[in-house]
Amino acid sequence: MPSITFLGAAGTVTGSKHLLEYDGHRVLIDCGLFQGPREIRDRNWDPFPVDPDDIDAVILTHAHTDHIGMLPVLVKLGFRKKIYATYGTVGLCRVSLPDSGRLQEEEAKYRNKHGATRHNPALPLYTEADAYEVLKLMHSLHYHEWQQLPGGAQFRYMPAGHILGSAFIEFYFANGERILMGGDLGRYDTPIIKDPSTVDFAEYLVIESTYGDRLHAPGDAKEMILEIAERAVQNRGIVIVPSFAIGRTQELLWYCNELESEGRWPGLPIYVDSPMANKATLLYQETTEDHDADMKLDMSEGNSPFRADMVRMVRDSQFSKQLNTSPGPWMVIAGSGMCNGGRVLHHLKAHLDDPSVTVLFTGYQAEGTLGRRILDGEDEVRIFGQPVSVRASVARLDMLSAHADYEEMLRWLGGFKAAPKKTFIVHGEPEASLAMQEHIRRELGWETVIPAQGDRFDLS
Repeated sequence: MPSITFLGAAGTVTGSKHLLEYDGHRVLIDCGLFQGPREIRDRNWDPFPVDPDDIDAVILTHAHTDHIGMLPVLVKLGFRKKIYATYGTVGLCRVSLPDSGRLQEEEAKYRNKHGATRHNPALPLYTEADAYEVLKLMHSLHYHEWQQLPGGAQFRYMPAGHILGSAFIEFYFANGERILMGGDLGRYDTPIIKDPSTVDFAEYLVIESTYGDRLHAPGDAKEMILEIAERAVQNRGIVIVPSFAIGRTQELLWYCNELESEGRWPGLPIYVDSPMANKATLLYQETTEDHDADMKLDMSEGNSPFRADMVRMVRDSQFSKQLNTSPGPWMVIAGSGMCNGGRVLHHLKAHLDDPSVTVLFTGYQAEGTLGRRILDGEDEVRIFGQPVSVRASVARLDMLSAHADYEEMLRWLGGFKAAPKKTFIVHGEPEASLAMQEHIRRELGWETVIPAQGDRFDLS
C-alpha cells in the first residue's frame, strides 16, 4: 500500500522532505534545509531520517534553500541515484548550492575564531565540494514530460508560478492513483513566469500554508518604485534595495523596465551588485519555457528587462567599492535580502547615515536580522562591529511575495472538479496551517490533515 511520511515542513515552514513509499520503493520529494530560530536550525544536524541507500530517487519542486539545501548532506552520506528537477531548478541549483557550501565553510571558520558551539573544532554542515557532487546527479526535465520510476510509478511537472522552475509534481503510483505534491504555490498575474497551472483532480494533495492566515498588502508596486526613483533623481539621492537573488531581484527589474517602456522611468541608473543575483538573472532570461506571454513578447521585441542599457550587473568587488564613493542619483540592488550578509552591508555602512538615501525593503525581515532592526526604526545599528546612525528614509514593498495568500490558494483549489480523498497541509507555522484548514473546510468542505513531524499516512 502506498504511503507518505512527512520528514520536514510539518508544523514549521522550512525543511521540506516528504517520503513516498510504494511496492518496496522509496522516493524523496524535496530535501530542504531547516531555517529560522536556533531550535529549528539544529534539526539539520540530526541523523538523516531515512537511509540514503534506500531512496530510489529524489524529486525537487523548486530551488529555494528550504527545499534543496540538505541535498549535499544526503549525497555526503552516500546517495548516488538521480535527482530530478525542471531545467530552471537545475540551473538555480548550480548557482545556489555551491554558494551555500562556501557559506557553511566560512561560518565554521568564523566559529573556530570566536568559539565553536556544537563541535570543537566547528564543522560545516557540508562543503562546496559536497554541493558540486550533488550537481553531478541532477537530471533535467521539461514541464509535462513523463518520467518513469522504479516499481511502475511515474510523474510529471506542471508550472507552479512561484519562482523560476517551480513546479507541482503529479505523481502516479503503479495502481493508477495520483498524489499532487504542491511544493510552494505562486501567485497570479506576476511578471516574467507563468501563472500556476490549473489542476482538476488528484486522489491526494499536499499543499503549503505559508500565508494560510494572511492576505498580501494592497498597493501598486510599480507606482511605489516610480515614486522612490523620482524622489532620488530630484534629490540626487541613492536608493539601496536589499533584495533576494532569486525571484525578487528579477521582478524589480521587470517593473523598472515596464516604466521605461511607458516613458515614465526618470533615468535613475540601476546596478545589481550580487554575484548570485547576476547569475540567477541570466537564467531567468535564458529559461524560456518558464516565460509568460508578456515576457515572451518583450524578449521577441528585444525589450528584455535585464538588457545592458537598463541595468548594469556589477561583476567585481572593486567596482562595488567604487560605487559607494560615487555621487547620486543611482539605485543598487544587492544581497542579502535581510541584510545578514553580502555586499548590501557595505552600501548600508557607507550611506545609512545620509537623509537623502532611501532603503527599500522588498520582502520579509526576520526577527533579529539587521534588516528588521532598520525596518523597526532603530536610530543606530552595528555593521561590521561598528556603530552606524540610521538617518536614511526606509520604505517597504509588502506586495511582492512569491507565495500565494489564502485567497489565491482558494482560487487555485477551486479549479478542482472533485475533492481529493485527503488534503495534507504543510509548510506553515501552526497558526497559518490551522487557518488554511478552516478556509478549506468552510469554502470547499474537503477532508484535510495537518501532519506533525514524522507522521506517516497510508494512501489507500
